[in-house]
Amino acid sequence: MSEKKPTALVTGGSRGIGAAIAKRLAADGFQIYLTYVSKPELAEAICAEIKADGGEASAFVLNVGDTAAVAEFFATKIKGECDLHVLVNNAGVTRDALLVRMKDEDFDAVIDVNLKGAFACLREAAKIMMKRRAGRIINISSVVGQTGNAGQANYVAAKSGLIGLTKTAALELGARNITVNAVTPGFIATDMTSQLPEAVKESFSERIPLKRAGTPEDVASAVSFLASDDAAYVTGQILAVNGGMYM
Repeated sequence: MSEKKPTALVTGGSRGIGAAIAKRLAADGFQIYLTYVSKPELAEAICAEIKADGGEASAFVLNVGDTAAVAEFFATKIKGECDLHVLVNNAGVTRDALLVRMKDEDFDAVIDVNLKGAFACLREAAKIMMKRRAGRIINISSVVGQTGNAGQANYVAAKSGLIGLTKTAALELGARNITVNAVTPGFIATDMTSQLPEAVKESFSERIPLKRAGTPEDVASAVSFLASDDAAYVTGQILAVNGGMYM
């Protein structure tokens, strides 16, 4: 076994749910590699926070929607450079519009990052984890991937696709002791959702049996479990973190 510290790679780890996951996995003892596309100051701030708490973290710029860039990143920054135990596919974008108004480029952009990007990272991580015959892959999907949501055909298609990808990858990689699971967050209080009108936020809250929005830390706790030894016999599963909300 490698003497390098076990590493967790969190894509889109500079803010919101991704940042909470990075911090939680760091607290669990993993060295953190997190990726971002813009605002390097946010990524570096998360790394600084992790280091201040005694952990190890590094930030890397990476557009997961660029499959060639993903392959290059794994070849130069991951393979041989760290002991990759965990991949969290969290990076995502939105380009919302009603079906009849949605542009091809907006549909493609969301699919490229949210689904194809996750596939590209999963494929490269799997190559490494298969050789060490162990690993945890966790895809961050969404409650809307299970229920649908008006105005988000591209986002829903990508998040639904992640669920199918998770189940298939679990079947293919299980023999190498690699687990693949997905988490489907519901309405989570983040910078993105804070910009919604109050009426919309209240409408969501009314649909949640627990009567509150979730927190990024709620999602991070689920990821922590799936990345742990306690989840060694859990694979191909979709773990809903939504307060009981099903639209």
